[in-house]
Amino acid sequence: MTRTAVVLGGLSLLVVAAWGGFSPRASAGAVLPTIGSSGTAGSAGRLGSAADPALRLGPRTVARPPRRWWHPRNTGPNNGPEFQWELDHRLDLHSAKDMGDGARNAAGRTAPNPAVYDIDGIDNPAATIAALHRRGDKVICYIEVGAAGNYYSAAQERIRVTYYAQLKAAGVLGRKVPGYPERYLNINAAATVAIIKSMIRQQCAAKGFDAVEPDIDDSYTDRTGYRITEKEDEKFDVRLGTYAHRLGLAWGQKNGDNDPGFSRALEPTADFLLDEECNFYRTCAIVTPPYLKAGKLVLNAEYTSDWGRNRARDLRRFCAADISGGIDGTLFTTALAGQRNPCQ
Repeated sequence: MTRTAVVLGGLSLLVVAAWGGFSPRASAGAVLPTIGSSGTAGSAGRLGSAADPALRLGPRTVARPPRRWWHPRNTGPNNGPEFQWELDHRLDLHSAKDMGDGARNAAGRTAPNPAVYDIDGIDNPAATIAALHRRGDKVICYIEVGAAGNYYSAAQERIRVTYYAQLKAAGVLGRKVPGYPERYLNINAAATVAIIKSMIRQQCAAKGFDAVEPDIDDSYTDRTGYRITEKEDEKFDVRLGTYAHRLGLAWGQKNGDNDPGFSRALEPTADFLLDEECNFYRTCAIVTPPYLKAGKLVLNAEYTSDWGRNRARDLRRFCAADISGGIDGTLFTTALAGQRNPCQ
């Protein structure tokens, strides 16, 4: 999938908390995931750390231990780890297609099997993430942060009231996203931040994911129904990324339009970049440099529907640039239903 200012009173935030949203009290005492087998450094990256703010309890101050998260690098078999992006449905661990095994690369050879999976954070249960970790794989949690669709039931989300219903009740839904049954969010509203934080905590951290892919994190470029500036979008993304780090999750940047300043502003917080079709749209030199300079993982997804649907020919048209540029490039179908062809 490709890629507001309402001030709420205390009552509104209490309602959000009652529905399972973020509350300062709950956050301070949240049980955070520990680093187990998925927290060891491997070919896909290394671990870093950062100290959380101290937790004040009465007259004494107790410092929390440093939280650690995955820091993926642009080194490995494909300028980074072999990557599988599957959002069309719940990942089937027994399907070679879903798992991306046996894929052909640009040289016509069988590529190594994926070491990083980017899958839907709500569709997929904790058992799937645990199974991938037992294989030694990293797992990225796909969620939407700049828009919302009424895709899931409360039972699927395992909360009392869906995130979409919470956002709608808070009055932060804007214009319809072109081509999708979704609406943009007022990212300047306190309720939006609180509800998206709760999603990160409940769907990504609690299930044991290693990282977050925040879709529609650049809505300032769209007609959202709200006046959102680039600086406000940067502040929103950095705030969420900092929160994800507190939960032990790596944080990514998704796309970046045609603005090099957006990537420069987000890179110090973001641990990786996932860009869609920077070769097709000729934006690789615009959005990727801050991440490549820092040695961070740059994932580039090109789509068969735009390049011509001949996979061997399509790979030849962009892979040489990705390989020489330090970019982890892969060709996918737009459905993101399992088919992948990496450059290397």
